[in-house]
Amino acid sequence: MVVMGNEREEQMKITGGCHCGKVRFSAEVDPAKVVACHCLDCQVLSGAPFRTVVMARRESFHLDGDVRCYLKTADSGNRRAQMFCPECGTSIYAAAPDNPPIVTIRVGCVDQRDQLKPVVQIWQHSAVSWLQDMAHVPSTPGQEGFPPPP
Repeated sequence: MVVMGNEREEQMKITGGCHCGKVRFSAEVDPAKVVACHCLDCQVLSGAPFRTVVMARRESFHLDGDVRCYLKTADSGNRRAQMFCPECGTSIYAAAPDNPPIVTIRVGCVDQRDQLKPVVQIWQHSAVSWLQDMAHVPSTPGQEGFPPPP
């Protein structure tokens, strides 16, 4: 257990990487600090209705492989360095552009993603309206029935 200020953090070791395998990483994270973000930037950058991230202290984050950087000023006014694999384009993490104490790791590329359930949703006013209705959409365990018949 790590103490940060008045907060107590349960640390979990995670590993992960990009889609093509050229970038791998490991970090220590607090599973109680997983966020689902519905902002428009996260929707566009992830190609999904929201993006899930977990925060890690920079000193616990270890990267193996080269990443490229894209700088973006978010709706919040914060400048963010978006780091991604130059080969396959997988978004790996984001951070402040200069000397960041924290990185926000993209949960979709974490090997243990099933254990990282969001504890809060932010930018809810940008959430797609149909997201709450997904429980009622028919599903299959694989790709059966896709694409749907014309």
